Amino acid sequence: MRRLLLLASGVTACLSLFWGGFFLLRGAWLTAALDGLAIAIAVGAVWLTLRGHLGAASRLVIGMLYCLLVLNTVVFDIPSAEVPRSAHQFLLALAVVSCLLTRGEPPWLRHGVPLLCFATYVVLASTNTGFVTSLALPDSVRATGVWINQAVALATVYAALHVIQSDVAERDGLHTELRDGLLHGEMLLHYQPQVDAAGRTFGAEALVRWRHPQRGLVPPGEFIPLAERSGLMVPLGEGVLRTACAQLVAWQQRPQTAMLVLAVNVSAMQFVQPDFVARVLAIVHAAGADPRRLKLELTESVLANDIDDLVAKMSALKAHGIGFSLDDFGTGFSSLSYLRRLPLDQLKIDQSFVRALGCTAEDSAIAQAVVQLGRTLGLHVIAEGVETTGQRALLAGIGCEAYQGYLFGRPMPINEFEAWLAVRNAATSTPWPERPVAARAAAAEASFI
Repeated sequence: MRRLLLLASGVTACLSLFWGGFFLLRGAWLTAALDGLAIAIAVGAVWLTLRGHLGAASRLVIGMLYCLLVLNTVVFDIPSAEVPRSAHQFLLALAVVSCLLTRGEPPWLRHGVPLLCFATYVVLASTNTGFVTSLALPDSVRATGVWINQAVALATVYAALHVIQSDVAERDGLHTELRDGLLHGEMLLHYQPQVDAAGRTFGAEALVRWRHPQRGLVPPGEFIPLAERSGLMVPLGEGVLRTACAQLVAWQQRPQTAMLVLAVNVSAMQFVQPDFVARVLAIVHAAGADPRRLKLELTESVLANDIDDLVAKMSALKAHGIGFSLDDFGTGFSSLSYLRRLPLDQLKIDQSFVRALGCTAEDSAIAQAVVQLGRTLGLHVIAEGVETTGQRALLAGIGCEAYQGYLFGRPMPINEFEAWLAVRNAATSTPWPERPVAARAAAAEASFI
């Protein structure tokens, strides 16, 4: 997708620069201004793409190019008996490009955008639709444009198809490599510390990484979506849980780490498995881990499934001492009715709200509301993505007493995490804190975040 955006932006900028210079020399200021606008759009799309805002870049490229192409075709490129129009040829290229750029969008958008481009192309290619004004370009200019526009449009279609073919081949290759990676034990866990208001470490979140034999350490953003699409998310998640439970057993052997709680993310695909409860308990018992030290983190996408089934599975696992946290709270399907029904122990303030603390009153109010909601429901509240002392101070000011983020420690391999923890514990003179217990489960010793 990134390559396709850069391709579309590059072709737009180069072609617009060529025609803009051509029309400037002829004194066609309005036409040159439209080419300048197209260049600005292309530059903006490249900037968004390089910063990782692929969705915004896609919408900018598709929307603005469609409007500019239609405007250019019906106002400037009016066909005659001698010279046909040619600007509409780029709608074919835009349709092909949009098929890939919108693949992650809802169906109405994913199919609607390419079909709109194709339909517009058919209308403009089959009729003389246009506004005959003084802005229409003379045939002498358009005759040259027919060759240039058609050649560039077809070259763009070819390049887009080549990118799509390469993308499919790369995905197929990555799918095979990911499957082999699961079989050969190439997945490993990094651990990011979670600390309380006094700066004491009470647990960690386990974050999976892929140690690729050729590509090195692959971040989860690159292979988790692939695992979800290819049906490998369930074995991947179970492998992560198995490794996490083994680590809990190792921590239980040492007094310095025996009280640590380990959080493990669980995907919606895992939760919908009919035997999810049995699988989790089998992994925990096989490892010999204390279930009270295990916390399963759910994303709000899980809440889009059967809520009754979700509550039943969570309750069955909580009966064995396993805790639950709702991750990325406030960004998806969460509602007060869900929170009242779910047997949760913890809410996580999403990092997008943490980053905006002190910047916007709205995000600060949301963070404060989450903390107050957690207190009202008897839930422990932790903020993720804490990167500055200012953010920590603001969170402490609204009553949040647990934090996770780069301010305290980045995700680390187990040896680095334990070395970091030893240094941290040596610098802490206060005794190890008791685990926070949710108010509505205060009578149960097994309840923790």
